[in-house]
Amino acid sequence: MSIVDLFEQGSKRAYEICVPHISIDCVVFGFHESSLKVLLLKMKGLDKWGLPGGYMKKNEDIHEAASRILKARTGAPQIFLEQFKVFSSIGRSENDFSHLPKHFWQRQRFISIGFYALVNYEEIKPRVDKISEQCEWCNVEELPELMMDHHEIYSTALETLRLNLNNRPIGFNLLPKEFTMPQLQQVYEVILGKALHRGNFQRKMHSYGILIKQQESENASSRSPIVYSFDIDKYDEALKYGLQQNF
Repeated sequence: MSIVDLFEQGSKRAYEICVPHISIDCVVFGFHESSLKVLLLKMKGLDKWGLPGGYMKKNEDIHEAASRILKARTGAPQIFLEQFKVFSSIGRSENDFSHLPKHFWQRQRFISIGFYALVNYEEIKPRVDKISEQCEWCNVEELPELMMDHHEIYSTALETLRLNLNNRPIGFNLLPKEFTMPQLQQVYEVILGKALHRGNFQRKMHSYGILIKQQESENASSRSPIVYSFDIDKYDEALKYGLQQNF
């Protein structure tokens, strides 16, 4: 089946089950080997890369749609998702699909709802579908050319993440369940793009009251780093009401 046939097949189904003119684009961030990553895909027939996205079905709300789309791409049933902006520029979605017939769903004008997602890199298994040939993690400092207005969406998501990181403990979503303080500080430094004072950072993290120090084994070396997890109830409260301190 040709790529045009695949898009035609998807177009017919979308007209039947999806809400017209509304799309979803997701910026999925992960942290691995001291660098911030973003999940990108490459559609068949296109030279540019893009963000994971899709459409909202007639029987779901926008958050349900975003969760479904990301589960299909990552295999993760639960992902931290934050809606951050609506993108509605004229011609934002049509130009890169100009090789398709005008009546196709993909050629219509779409207003996109932007979400960013924070995931544990190790738990994600990127997946392709019928119309994509690659789905991979990319270092944010080495992004390829992105389709449509996806670079604007990515940049806005990163800016929003940096602002939110100042007053909510969202950086924890990028780490495994147990982590060290140096690992946590490195996540914050990579996202914020600046070095943080070690002592000040640790004092702030401890002052939030959301960290649980894990019991060390009897054979642990005195030089072994202290391992932490977070108090789920206090963490959820901090997500809801904020931390009230900036870096």
